[in-house]
Amino acid sequence: MLQLELPKVAFVCTHNSCRSQIAEALGKVLGAKVFESMSAGTEPKESINSDAVRLMKDKYGIDMELTQHPKRIQELPRIDIVITMGCGVKCPVLPCGWREDWGLDDPTGKSDDEFTAVIQKIEADIRNLIQRIESGQLVYKKPSKS
Repeated sequence: MLQLELPKVAFVCTHNSCRSQIAEALGKVLGAKVFESMSAGTEPKESINSDAVRLMKDKYGIDMELTQHPKRIQELPRIDIVITMGCGVKCPVLPCGWREDWGLDDPTGKSDDEFTAVIQKIEADIRNLIQRIESGQLVYKKPSKS
């Protein structure tokens, strides 16, 4: 049986410590059969946001610290789809076949309720992304290998 290469989706945020890490983790769990999930940032922090780690463990049983760490966008392989989180900064050019911004507020330092609302929005956006890829609604062109 011919194995098709799944599109590579990168969730990009300035510090790659919170929203993009949550999106990577949910993408790996919810979208594993549809796309390869990864994340990175332009100025990564040393570690993943502790509230994000705690809430993802509580809500989904996902321990992001076991399989993920903040990384620079330069560490990413060729990417097909780039999703920016809404950092309010201009991301450097990252060649891809499709780019969109989810415009999410950074929940760092906010209440668990506000944090959870952002996590739930990311989950809904991931599910929507999966549906658009599976249905062919999201059409992306493979970036050239340069």
